[in-house]
Formats: sequence, C-alpha cells, structure tokens
Amino acid sequence: MGILPSSSIPVAHEGEDGNVSHPPNQKELDAGARFVLKSKGSWVQSGYHLTTSIVAPPLLSLPFAFASLGWTAGIFCLVIAALVTFYSYNFISLVLEHHAQMGHRYLRFRDMAHDILGPRWGRRYVGPIQFMVCHGVVVGSTLLAGQCMKTIYLLSSPNGNMKLYEFVIIFGSLMLILAQIPSFHSLRHLNLISLLLCLAYSACTTVGSIYIGCSSKGPKKDYSLNGDSTAARVFGAFNAIAIIATTIGNGIIPEIQATLAPPVKGKMFKGLCVCYAVVTVTFFSVAISGYWAFGNQVEGLILSNFLDDRKPLVPKWFVLLTNIFTILQLSAVGVVYLQPTNEVLERTFADPNSGEFSARNVIPRLISRSLSVVIATTIAAMIPFFGDINAVIGSFGFMPLDFVLPVVFFNLTFKPSKRSPIFWLNVTIAVVFSTLGVITAVAAVRQIALDAKTYRLFANI
Repeated sequence: MGILPSSSIPVAHEGEDGNVSHPPNQKELDAGARFVLKSKGSWVQSGYHLTTSIVAPPLLSLPFAFASLGWTAGIFCLVIAALVTFYSYNFISLVLEHHAQMGHRYLRFRDMAHDILGPRWGRRYVGPIQFMVCHGVVVGSTLLAGQCMKTIYLLSSPNGNMKLYEFVIIFGSLMLILAQIPSFHSLRHLNLISLLLCLAYSACTTVGSIYIGCSSKGPKKDYSLNGDSTAARVFGAFNAIAIIATTIGNGIIPEIQATLAPPVKGKMFKGLCVCYAVVTVTFFSVAISGYWAFGNQVEGLILSNFLDDRKPLVPKWFVLLTNIFTILQLSAVGVVYLQPTNEVLERTFADPNSGEFSARNVIPRLISRSLSVVIATTIAAMIPFFGDINAVIGSFGFMPLDFVLPVVFFNLTFKPSKRSPIFWLNVTIAVVFSTLGVITAVAAVRQIALDAKTYRLFANI
C-alpha cells in the first residue's frame, strides 16, 4: 500500500477570524481522497457513520462473551471497553483536529502513522492491519447475514435443504450492488436508517430474551463459567475480551472524520456522543438480558437461542422481524467497512484528473470493487465460523488500532508533561492493552486450533 505524504494533501484552513479558506487546487488530491473521502458531512452525519461502524450485529455475541467471564467480569470488561474507546476515539479526533489547524489534514489512518510514527509504521503495520480489519468485518458481516437468512428459511421450510453458503452468496450479491455507492459521504442517509435498525433489532433481542427467560421454554439458568479446566476458563476469558474488543472496535476514525466539512473542530466529539448514547442503550441491554435468559447455554449469536430444534421459542413473526432488521443493518455495516478498501482501489486504479463518473474511472471502479466483494463472499462461504473470526479480528486488529495507537498518537503530538496524569494514564492504557492484545491473540489462535476438528470448507452450520 503506497503512502501519500500528508503535506501533499490540500486542506481547508481556519483563520484567526474564523473564516475558512479552501485549497486552491482540489486536483492535487489523489483519486482515493477525492472520490471516496469527500469532506462534505456534518457532525450529525458523522454520528450516523460512527454508529454503523460500532453498533453492529456482532453485539449479538456479547452474551456469549459474558458466558466465559461471568456477571462481574463481563459487566466490568464491557464498561472499561466503552470508557477506554470513547476516551481514545476522542483523543485521536483531537490529534486530527490539531494537525488540520496546523495545515496538515490527515484523511487516512495510515497517513497519521506515516507522519507521527514514521513511514515504516504506516506502510508495514497500520495500513495492512487496517486493511485486514476492514476486509475481515466485510467477511464477518456477509457470514452473519447468511446465517440470519438461513434462520428465516428454516422457519418457513423446516425440512429445506438449502446450505449456508448459498445464503452467503445471495447476500454477497446484494453487497455487489451496494459496493458501487461512490463515496463515504453518499452513505449518510443509509447510515441514518442503519442507526434506527440497530435500535430495532437490539430492542427485539432484549424483549425476546426476557420473554424466553420468564417462560418455561428456555434452558435452565446456569451462570457457571464455560470450560472443563482452569486453563480452558482462563483462555476462554481472554477470548471473550477479544470478542468485546471486536464488538466495540472501529478502526476507521480518521476516515470517518475525513468526511466532515471543514472546519472540523468539535464536530467529531458531538458525533461520538450520538454514537455512545446508542452504544449504552444497545450493548448493555443485549448483553445483560441475553446472559440472564440463557446463562452459559448462550450461543455465539444469541438469535440462535430463539430456536430450539428449529422451533421458535417466541412467535415466528418476531424471529423473522428481528432477523430482517439484522440483515438490513449488516448490509450498511459491510458497505461502510468497504470504504477504506475502496479508497485504496480508487487511488490505485482511478485517474483524479478525469471525472468521477467518466468511463475511465467507472469501469475500473466497477471491476475492482466487485472483485473485492467476491473475495470476501468466497471467504465467508468457505470458513463459516463467526465466533472465531470475531476473536481474531479483535485481538490482531481492533486492539492496537482502537486501544493503543490513539493514546500513543496523543502523547507524541501534544507531548504532555511526564508529571501529568494524562501522560501516565495514556502510557498505562497503551501497555495494558498491548499486553491484552498479545494474550487475546494467543487465546484466539488456541481456540481456532481446538475447533479445527470441526472445520470444513463450505460447512453448513
């Protein structure tokens, strides 16, 4: 992945009188920045983008994480993850604002790493990890949507013989169309609908869990930790932490902030407040109600617990509605996380001096984006193990991008006194979550090794 020095990116500057001067020549922007990362949005729209990128259907795996942590550790880890990510996302936003005011507006995560940490960090570490995270989320979203579609199918045809990979391919076909939406800014209305959808399926999941938990249909409540041995329980706990990190992870804060129209000062914080209001409502209601209802019998995707031997434990229409809401939002999540990949593809194959919708740019865009979706869909169909994918992405990707690097960037940019609490709090966060990242990576790989006996390409699970 090539790196564009931030000094070559023209930005709008805010003068002493508060007026904004725009760059004289927009054609100096590369094609990825010019066509995909258009800076036209408001703080409200950034809230929509943030909510879609964070409050996504993987939150339906939070009760499963609680099953390996228990009540106290589960709630504690979720609270800490929410507080630390809000803190770190705000800090990375402040770093971006600072450099924008200094005349260097960063539009990409890897550009920040290039200038703050050095060229090798942007090219060999941040860029590849972010690409892995974003493509991994597209894979996970496609797989999860396929599972939800299969649930709907089995409700209507209990003896049906369609396989999971067929539903994955159907959803991948939808993503082929959505992937052609030209820019991140173009998703603002779709992501408003996405925000409403995440509230809808979270409310349905919470109500359904409470309904089953209060009835005699659900399993006997057992809150003992999963695992046959101490070692299994310890590794299971760290695997659960990785799942929580994935669920609340983002990895594309600079790209979302790049969609804001200048001046950007203070706008991202307002967007984060919108997002975390939704996080608070959805994450905790689903995690607590799901674990309360099903205990350590909770599945990796809690919606699976709404069926017992393919028979719904809640009204059939309720299961259908919840899964439909989930599928629709997954399409928005997938297309949001395609944007950094689209930006790389656009920068590589498009011509910034030709029109965005000229044949010179439309044809390579159509081919490259379609190929990207086809690859993600193929991987999802071949390796349909959502829980393990979740943990791996969290430990290797979201942990460094969302918990460690933001506070490192802040300390290196603002250079707070070594006697200040902020400096040592940031150092503590960086050290603790770097250590957790290593441990959770080991736990995630170990879980994959244990589950390898059940792995089968194009498995119908």
